[in-house]
Amino acid sequence: MRPLYLELSSQELAQKAKRLEELASPCRLCPRNCGVKRKEGERGFCTTGFRPWVSSYGPHYGEERELVGRGGSGTIFLTGCNLRCVFCQNYEISQLYEGREVSAEELARMMLELQLIGCHNINLVTPTPQAHAIVAALVIARENGLRLPVVWNCGGYESVEVLRVLEGVVDIYMPDFKYGDSARGERYSAAPGYFEVAKEALKEMHRQVGDLVVQDGIALRGLIVRHLVLPNDLAGTERVLRFIAEEISPDTYVNIMAQYYPTWKAHRYPELSRRITTEEYREALELARKLGLRRAGPH
Repeated sequence: MRPLYLELSSQELAQKAKRLEELASPCRLCPRNCGVKRKEGERGFCTTGFRPWVSSYGPHYGEERELVGRGGSGTIFLTGCNLRCVFCQNYEISQLYEGREVSAEELARMMLELQLIGCHNINLVTPTPQAHAIVAALVIARENGLRLPVVWNCGGYESVEVLRVLEGVVDIYMPDFKYGDSARGERYSAAPGYFEVAKEALKEMHRQVGDLVVQDGIALRGLIVRHLVLPNDLAGTERVLRFIAEEISPDTYVNIMAQYYPTWKAHRYPELSRRITTEEYREALELARKLGLRRAGPH
């Protein structure tokens, strides 16, 4: 199964990069539609400029096993984020903005280097504010021999309009589905309407790539959903899993994650100031089983 972007002509891929560039300034790349003129140096909620902004890149062995394989997931950590999760475990990158500005050519070289050292995919972490720069770099990388599937590793707070431009570019969508309640999404991630936005985004992602396809233990195409269990059921796990089971697919690959710990600004919220219990995690797994999610669990 070849990566989807190899099925596009060079002109089609370049047109997608151009359309995303138009959506980046004035910016409408995420549901905030802040409209800042990034080409003129303005910065919005995510603080991301117009050029690519990268914190680090390299093979990553801590992702889902179907992404890691033997060679690792070729992960590029992009700086900035369109969410402000108070418990973010990557806050140095997402909210303290550690990283450096690079060119599209340099970002393309990173992709090609990850392929050269044997990674199984190009895993773009927090790509949403930099969608235009990523696809511009992908144009260059493909012309220079890139042949790895593209993973869109995002927070779930996505614009359906942008996702439709990405159709035929992204092989594996990997959104977080953080909350089953929009009030909590606004309180803990500064994301108004999170639940409704994420539901529509997941529907569009699944329409494009379907359930996860794994060959010889390696993910090639499809949807991976991550759900982090929070203490005191602040993630609204039942509503999240019920939506996936009933409106996406019972064969959705769902990574139900137990690794929450209070970091960054979580100590300011008493309800978030502890790890989850073993019982809370077991309840989440049991919910998935009762709802008929056949590929949900710890991954």
